[in-house]
Amino acid sequence: MHREGRNPPGPSILAGMPATLDILHTLRERGFVQQISDEAALVARLASGSVTFYAGFDPTASSLHVGSMIPLMAMAHLARAGHRPIAVLGGGTAMVGDPSGRTELRQMLTVETIQENRRAIEPQVRRFLSDGKQAAIVVDNSEWLSPLNYLEFLREIGRHFSVNRMLAAEAYRQRMEKGLSFIEFNYQILQAYDYLELYKRYGCTLQVGGDDQWGNILAGTDLIRRLHQAETYALTFPLITTAAGAKMGKTAAGAVWLSAERTSPFDFYQYFVNVDDRDVVRFLKLLTFVPMDEINRLASLEGSDLRSAKQTLALEVTAIVHGKDAAEVAQNAARAAFGGGGGNLVPTHIVTLVDLQAGIKAVDLLAAAGLAASKSAARRLVEQGGVRLGERKVTSVDDVVRSAEIAADGTLLHAGKKHVRRIIVK
Repeated sequence: MHREGRNPPGPSILAGMPATLDILHTLRERGFVQQISDEAALVARLASGSVTFYAGFDPTASSLHVGSMIPLMAMAHLARAGHRPIAVLGGGTAMVGDPSGRTELRQMLTVETIQENRRAIEPQVRRFLSDGKQAAIVVDNSEWLSPLNYLEFLREIGRHFSVNRMLAAEAYRQRMEKGLSFIEFNYQILQAYDYLELYKRYGCTLQVGGDDQWGNILAGTDLIRRLHQAETYALTFPLITTAAGAKMGKTAAGAVWLSAERTSPFDFYQYFVNVDDRDVVRFLKLLTFVPMDEINRLASLEGSDLRSAKQTLALEVTAIVHGKDAAEVAQNAARAAFGGGGGNLVPTHIVTLVDLQAGIKAVDLLAAAGLAASKSAARRLVEQGGVRLGERKVTSVDDVVRSAEIAADGTLLHAGKKHVRRIIVK
């Protein structure tokens, strides 16, 4: 077992290796590598030819969020280097719920909801893997998990798992404090079985994922070793937080989603153009394909010049997720909204004349327009002095917006320096 930074490979492993094959060097340089189960062996295996690898995405929502970009971008780099990607959409494991990183039991979703979510996120996953040298394989693990006979599964698979070892895993230790349900306790076994099934079906020998999945992935490599006497590998990525310590992709209005319906390209662009100065270079490495030479140049910028690096970051990430045209529209809209322009490209929120005539509380409007995750969050924004309607600062949580304040072509409602909506009346 190797934790990144403790036992780096010697020069002989990488010396003379073509850049296209030295994919681990690329991943490490860009900040993806946290732990590797057997680095020297994996480097040699990746250099010897195409490797089939996989990552899993449980469809617990109708869209993936920004945090999912870390495994997706790592998969994209591996695919561009010639390795074959498998994306497992966990229609089966989502019925159980991954306890990793959770302090309480996940909400139990219906089978119908899980499948609707799976269908919604599949195009998002395929978008990241479309430029690989081999066609991506996208599968739903309910295909092999749902038909399992429970008693046979316990006898053939469950007997290979040590309860003591499972309870030592970080994910389970955290959950033990508030109570670990039996259904969650099965998750590691099911994920290990996924790896086994992909090994048998596709010759998959590498699983990648966030570092909270380290124990689950190793359980899979151990199961394959026991049943097939074969070596497979684990590679995990760091769990990304912002320089301020917040979870990446969390805002006052909620999560930053990859779906344009849940987070507009404008808001998506705004999130990245306004990241902390300390996060710009790191996010350029992780979330874009900008070459390292250019990233190093941008890293040398300081002060107001750093704004161009943020614009590059926001434009590139938005283009990856939503396409080049949408990214350019978002950039132009941001310039219009925050540069004194007209703002007709800014996302709109429609209110009715009847409601305006009666008066709409500003906090209600903030929440309805998606500028705050809830009315309580909207109240905090107002109390902090960060809300402005047109030229008027909203100073009280009881302030009411009326029809006279909304211009014929709309009026901009600002929540802080980063978020804005054009309020129009119909």
